[in-house]
Amino acid sequence: MKQLDVKKISIANIPVDAIPALLDKEKVAFQKLDEVNWDEYPYCPNVRFRIAYSKDAFILNFKVTEESVRANSSADNGPVWTDSCVEFFVIPNNDGIYYNLECNCAGTILIGAGKERENRERAPKEVLEQVQRWSSLGRDPFDERIGECSWEVALIIPFTAFFKHEIKDLSEQSIKANFYKCGDELQTPHFISWNAIQVEKPDFHCPKFFGSLHCL
Repeated sequence: MKQLDVKKISIANIPVDAIPALLDKEKVAFQKLDEVNWDEYPYCPNVRFRIAYSKDAFILNFKVTEESVRANSSADNGPVWTDSCVEFFVIPNNDGIYYNLECNCAGTILIGAGKERENRERAPKEVLEQVQRWSSLGRDPFDERIGECSWEVALIIPFTAFFKHEIKDLSEQSIKANFYKCGDELQTPHFISWNAIQVEKPDFHCPKFFGSLHCL
């Protein structure tokens, strides 16, 4: 499984739209997201991500170039995975509960928690609203646009978004996580990941294939 060192940075008084520039300044490197896990879905858009953390939040930045783009989901906790969607799955504690944070290209998100795919608990509205989002395409929903498109999103995910836990500090801790890009209802559906997933059909809810994040 892949491992990644995650740098601690300060985001005091930094608006979410300034996160890409801050990560540039902090020299936080992009990682490739390019594991094509299922032969029937061979398309692999160009996807990179980078992650850092602060005293009380994760900071995420995805950059994507793909052959079409869509943001139909306009409300949080809707079916964002059917759009052009990037995802962060993480186990912040050692109790087996993992969170799926999914974000479409317009910054609409979904957060679920649980130990298995079948028993997900969705985050309440007040938790979802704590996640700051920026999208280079704006925040308004739109139908699929055919033709190559490049876009990026930035997220500030406070530890309070992990609503079934109380996360105080992740310094010097290692946690399990995976990152994904999908588009279930795009012209060319695809399901790619950071760490490879060895199951028969597309399924991102596979904690045993998560990689490791070491918070420096």
